Amino acid sequence: MSARSSKPHEIVERALELSRADGCVVIADEHSTANLRWAGNALTTNGVTRGRSLTVVATVDGKEGTASGVVSRSAVTADDLEPLVRAAEAAARGAGPAEDAQPLVTGVPASPDFTDAPAETSSAVFTDFAPALGEAFARARAGGRELYGFANHELVSTYVGTSTGLRLRHDQPTGTLELNAKSPDRTRSAWAGQSTRDFKDVDPGALDAELAVRLGWAERRVELPAGRYETLLPPTAVADLLIYQLWSASARDAAEGRTVFSRPGGGTRVGERLAELPLTLRSDPNEPGLECAPFVVAHSSGGDQSVFDNGLPVTGTEWIAGGELKHLTTTRHTAGLTGLPVAPSGGNLILDGGADRSLDDMVAATERGLLLTCLWYIREVDPATLLLTGLTRDGVYLVENGQVTGQVNNFRFNESPVSLLGRATEAGRTEKTLPREWSDWFTRSAMPALRVPDFNMSSVSQGV
Repeated sequence: MSARSSKPHEIVERALELSRADGCVVIADEHSTANLRWAGNALTTNGVTRGRSLTVVATVDGKEGTASGVVSRSAVTADDLEPLVRAAEAAARGAGPAEDAQPLVTGVPASPDFTDAPAETSSAVFTDFAPALGEAFARARAGGRELYGFANHELVSTYVGTSTGLRLRHDQPTGTLELNAKSPDRTRSAWAGQSTRDFKDVDPGALDAELAVRLGWAERRVELPAGRYETLLPPTAVADLLIYQLWSASARDAAEGRTVFSRPGGGTRVGERLAELPLTLRSDPNEPGLECAPFVVAHSSGGDQSVFDNGLPVTGTEWIAGGELKHLTTTRHTAGLTGLPVAPSGGNLILDGGADRSLDDMVAATERGLLLTCLWYIREVDPATLLLTGLTRDGVYLVENGQVTGQVNNFRFNESPVSLLGRATEAGRTEKTLPREWSDWFTRSAMPALRVPDFNMSSVSQGV
């Protein structure tokens, strides 16, 4: 391969050829992004970026076990390969035996497009979206409101090659839209977000119309004290809470007695009923519209991932089925430690409640309660109960006799998503949504709205 070659599959093959380790995994990620930003009903910036990163995992077998060394670098060319491979090997030789050591994965059929050029995004992804956004600007201007926000599209082509013969490739498109509408005096603000694979299913005009309604609700202000309120959590808020729950669902941590999923006296709570509603929480790489990598891609080892599992097939997993805890996240190593099945953490998350009522229908059935827009600044307070704290943002609305009658002040909340699932009295229609707090890390989710009879608004917040 010439020094000028930049084909990612050739980079992977050359790195494997250079390896002198007992085992080697090479991951090449080709990134491209396109974005638009706007403020005050006018576009402000746009841009397109390209990049490459390469991760080399070297494994060295020793008398006491297998050690691993991991080195990642960006903007790698063919000339950079040998120093990178040698650095990974040196890191492995200098490390002690890896606790998560397993034989590298074998026997996974090669991806038929492994040698194809990487997929790339460009400003063309906004061909239909940008004119529609311009029309939304005009309607907002005429309606006396200002639109702020951004649209981002990323495409990552990931190539995984191993010394055991794996040659896998996955293209992951990720699109996000966040839209804020504000009154000209900035006293009222409303937010909407959407995840998408290609922006073909995004209607900025419809989102602007929804935000106009919410700004109208905010014309009447009502001050409420802290307390427990019947609360309607929209899909985006449910997603933020349950994504954190997934991140906290390590089987090893549970078996060691350190999480909400630990059974008193030892073991895990797998098999216990967590919700009275027939809720099913699952991940599936083939979920329509939420497709993600069907094999493990691990750039480092951590609580719920292992570099030794790279290339391991990922299939659909039900974390909760019919309200019962079915699985916790495991690597091959932690599955062996806990006696639970291998269950890699998925790249998407879906909650099904078996109902078809819209959020509007749920509002209409509410005698008195609160309707949230979204949550932010979520932090963990107590891992033993998975108690989280955070703030409401961009609109908390009072519902009386089936109608929204005004906007109330923001609150700080203290709640556990596990407890919320157990106390929820209604789940609405499952729909694709964008988590606001975690949108930089996790975008592929589908959630219903949830009705919680006693959501804990622990204090009043002055946030907007």
